[in-house]
Amino acid sequence: MRPSFRSLCLWGLLGACLPAAAGQLVGGEFEYTVKPGDYLILIGARFGQDPRRLAQDNAVPWDALIHPGQKLRLNNRHIVPEALEDGILINVPQRMLYLFRAGKLAAHYPVGLGRPTWPTPLGRRTIRSKEIDKEWQVPPSIQAEMRQAGEPVLTRVPPGPENPLGMHWMGLKPGWWGIHGTNAPASVYAFRSHGCIRLHPDDAADLFSRVRIGEPVDIVYRPVLLAQLPDGAVYLEVHRDIYGRGIDLWQAFRQAAEQAGLLDRLDRTLASQAMTNGEGIAKRVGPRSLR
Repeated sequence: MRPSFRSLCLWGLLGACLPAAAGQLVGGEFEYTVKPGDYLILIGARFGQDPRRLAQDNAVPWDALIHPGQKLRLNNRHIVPEALEDGILINVPQRMLYLFRAGKLAAHYPVGLGRPTWPTPLGRRTIRSKEIDKEWQVPPSIQAEMRQAGEPVLTRVPPGPENPLGMHWMGLKPGWWGIHGTNAPASVYAFRSHGCIRLHPDDAADLFSRVRIGEPVDIVYRPVLLAQLPDGAVYLEVHRDIYGRGIDLWQAFRQAAEQAGLLDRLDRTLASQAMTNGEGIAKRVGPRSLR
């Protein structure tokens, strides 16, 4: 049985408007106690919140020094784009990975993805392999990038602290990309990879234990998400068109709201603020009597 939430996934693999699909909210607002070694970028990467927004919410500079024991307010509420029967769903602009079992959400994690000049490929893939402590065989294209940057050109990186794949590797087919851990946890929830999907080491270990060879993996591109919950509350989540696919976010929002019959239920001011700010967090924008 699928979750009883109604969600509108606005833009699919090719930027086309998609019909309504099952969905729900994950995450929320909570207080976090700073630990030794923490900094805002690392905290945002761990929980799936932009560090600049995290800084703004806590009235500190985004590169501020924080100290152990300090209390921070976090908000990592996200809309699940749709429900799969089984498998993995990755929404690129949202930088989130969702795992489904029997039509229900089993787990979710923030991820790091390909930079705009080296985007994570979209479409349907499957897990071809699972390896622990995989040696990184550096692709020729990345070797060429190293050479152009004047860096030492590596062909192989053995397992260990210098290996960017971390301990857990889930290879995808077709292609040479994979879902894996990282030796740079602060790079999660950012667009810094060469197309692979990075997870925090703890999340990579958890996902590795849950998935199987042949697992379907759908990688989609949906920068705007709109959801109506069973209690009537309406949430809107807006992200940048990070890969410059020419998506008109305002038009997508209007079309989805009209098709769902939600225009009269939205607080126009709150919806406009959410669209303008593009915070990447699910914001409540309805019903109209909210404010």
